[in-house]
Amino acid sequence: MRQILLLPALLLATAAPARDAPKPDRLRADVARLVGFGTRHTASDSDHPTRGIGAARRWFADELTRIGRDCGDCITVANIARGFTGPRAPQGVNVVDVLGFQRGRDPRRVVIVMGHIDSRVSDVMDATSDAPGANDDASGVALMLEAARILSKEKFDATIVYAALSGEEQGLWGAQLLADTAREKGWVVTAVLNNDIVGNTIGQDGRRVADRVRVFSEGIRASESIDQQIARRAAGGEYDGPSRALAKTVDVVAATLPGGVDAFLDRRPDRFGRGGDHEPFLKLGYPAIRFSVGVENYDAQHQDLRRDGTRIYGDTIDRMDFSYLAKVTALNVATIARLAAAPAAPVTASIEGALSTDTKVRWSPVANAAGYRIRWRRNDAQAWTEQRDVTGVEAVLKGVIVDDHFVAVSSLSANGAESIPTFAGSPPR
Repeated sequence: MRQILLLPALLLATAAPARDAPKPDRLRADVARLVGFGTRHTASDSDHPTRGIGAARRWFADELTRIGRDCGDCITVANIARGFTGPRAPQGVNVVDVLGFQRGRDPRRVVIVMGHIDSRVSDVMDATSDAPGANDDASGVALMLEAARILSKEKFDATIVYAALSGEEQGLWGAQLLADTAREKGWVVTAVLNNDIVGNTIGQDGRRVADRVRVFSEGIRASESIDQQIARRAAGGEYDGPSRALAKTVDVVAATLPGGVDAFLDRRPDRFGRGGDHEPFLKLGYPAIRFSVGVENYDAQHQDLRRDGTRIYGDTIDRMDFSYLAKVTALNVATIARLAAAPAAPVTASIEGALSTDTKVRWSPVANAAGYRIRWRRNDAQAWTEQRDVTGVEAVLKGVIVDDHFVAVSSLSANGAESIPTFAGSPPR
């Protein structure tokens, strides 16, 4: 058993590089450009030069290509596509995702940031009426472009994937396509950050919420078998699945951003009774979360453009708050940078210590990790309170009674960048 403290140089993360702040005016311009395509319904004209989803996708690809040229071709753009048929597209539709790859030192390990480029009105089958989709979800697409402009100036260990998805309103089809592609290509998915409706601060009842963004995450993994779920519950890990650990990492990052937004950790996979593009990734076992505004305006979601007395319907740009969207973008940028700079998280971690006053921790080694951080907390706490940095793949926590504590292990880069913590569950069998 090897339990060696890391050298001081590895205990301290290097200072984050000075990054440009997201620019509200640039975010507004990108949303306005997307709104200007009239409709971005998945079944709208894919060949028209200025209207419909095809024109919108080509514009997004051109913008990413331009950003890539500015950083010496550090971002390459590609499309993936598949035909889908369902109740909302009975005749079938070709779903196309536009992807930008900012290649890291490890091309197989990816951090995905995404939003859906398609839009709709009241009738989900209406592919011709104007559907501006300013907040749902031009906000998420604009966020990605701004993140690419900022992060393209840096080099990372992981590859960053900027993904504009289609087919969200028809059945999360673009997300299913990308999740399947990740599995088929053998990508090691460190995180999936889904940004959907991230640009308004005035809610349905008139209240203003500009100080927080909701971060939705699952506890027990959707991909786990019944036996695996039983084992997680037995170990007390319901609050520490990979997606919940990702959400808690976002919360930690948010606390480091002066003047930013609070990460409101919503302990549901998504809004009550509704879903989003991160769900296909959850079903395949990938860590995935959703960002969404602190308060929603339902008159500005999935609505025909109209007025009923004093009540105005429609997802239009005038209902957005671009200073707020810039803060949500900054939180995404900082989270992506942290995760892409760190090694992958340990695949497994376990604990032993029944009938002992000490806890033994073991974990799987991680390629290119300079060391590991063991985190623990009392069972009645939610956030990690104690930590120890070590090398090797096992350690003993003296005086830490296993019955009363939860433990996790993260991996560290040479400059201290930390992965998502992996919850230490039952002992290996």
